[in-house]
Amino acid sequence: MGIETTADVRARLIAGNRQEYGEGYEALRFPSPDEAQRATERREGVLSGLKGRVESGFGGTKLDCADLSPGCRICTEGGWSCLFISGRCNCSCFYCPTSQDVTGVPTTNAVEFRTPADYVGYLERFAFAGASISGGEPLLTPARTLAFVTAIKKRFGDGLHLWLYTNGTLVDGEILARLRDAGLDEIRFDIGATDYHLHKLRLAVGVIPTVTVEIPAVPEDLPLLKERMIEMREAGVDYLNLHQLRLTSHNYPHLAARDYTFLHGEKVTVLDSELAALELLNFSIDRKLGLPVNYCSFVYKNRYQGRAGRLRNAPFLLKGHEVLTGNGYIRTLTLLGAPEAVARQGEIFREMGGDSALWNSGTTKERLLFSPLLWPLVEFGDCRLLIGYAAARQLSAMTYRNPYVSVRVGESKQVVIERSRIGREFELSDGEIAAFAGAFLGEGRGQGGVFEGTLSELAGYERTPEGLQDYY
Repeated sequence: MGIETTADVRARLIAGNRQEYGEGYEALRFPSPDEAQRATERREGVLSGLKGRVESGFGGTKLDCADLSPGCRICTEGGWSCLFISGRCNCSCFYCPTSQDVTGVPTTNAVEFRTPADYVGYLERFAFAGASISGGEPLLTPARTLAFVTAIKKRFGDGLHLWLYTNGTLVDGEILARLRDAGLDEIRFDIGATDYHLHKLRLAVGVIPTVTVEIPAVPEDLPLLKERMIEMREAGVDYLNLHQLRLTSHNYPHLAARDYTFLHGEKVTVLDSELAALELLNFSIDRKLGLPVNYCSFVYKNRYQGRAGRLRNAPFLLKGHEVLTGNGYIRTLTLLGAPEAVARQGEIFREMGGDSALWNSGTTKERLLFSPLLWPLVEFGDCRLLIGYAAARQLSAMTYRNPYVSVRVGESKQVVIERSRIGREFELSDGEIAAFAGAFLGEGRGQGGVFEGTLSELAGYERTPEGLQDYY
């Protein structure tokens, strides 16, 4: 069962969306309750028709998972690194989420890589199974792009799947041959940048092992996209990836000017885009095109790609009394009380022979940090329970504001991993303590259930939300 969006959660998300766009928020059209209900019923009708014919995965946020491209499969496993080789593009797609006018330095996760050797060391240190070269447009800097592709494949060979994103405008036989000879495994075309023309894409078929089309599902282009899907398969395209349109401060003027219905959520997205993507998936199945279609929803990317990064980084900063939640956050449990009560609880831990690494008195006598492994030994009568969460992220340099470690990834390159507190610290009532333990510490932790109030906030840190986004 998916996690329902409670009134509390909706209110927080709407407030966040409103804050992000300020005065511009008022110009966006969101669905009325009746419109949201009709759209939900329409989506459920499509999903019901697809049941048994496609494979839904990752909490119902991605489908069809039965035949994903090699790169997408690696993404779902949390083993993908995306390198933005430059920030400059020669197209001006209305849906592009960021400005694309500065070449800059190759970057991933806010970490700069000035040499291919540094990036190769990074891929090796963090045990990535796949990497992609993106932009901007990577073929605007062909020498740089080829240098990175060559270095990556020379080091990893078939042990790492490497793909490249392109709008296709600069593709020709020569550059394709050079990319093939350098070892590129997959090329992905955004044909939306070229009015859905396929002639450049056809050049890649038979040269690069895997040819994929990756585009946002633009609602008004639905009839044309259906025609192109038939042509794609005939042309030898291996996979079609469809994304949901998402609003950003950069593309706001373009998307807001279109007759779209927007959705509140983790970020503002386009309702019509999701329905279009599902219709295209259904079209492929109904027509038996033999073209695998992957709807990569915004909530999949936001939830699962973010989770993968947190899980990758957190072990470098995890303390003995802390644990990682199902959603990749570092959870800290703290007993708060009078010094004598806290001291007595620490004595209980020692008397029971618990590993001393599983608790920590911190910096004050009024607090005792402890592992959930010690939960059965805790006497809450004289102490209150505080719960805090942190996330670990990669940076090029330390900020000196939070705990961090430096991880060497090459002879002269280091990556900083920094942890920072996320959200507020939660103090639970007696009833909430019992509910928290039952929901998130027991054998069935993280499964099902709808929570209100404080527990609904905790749920977002404890487990990855399920299901496609609610319409509201």
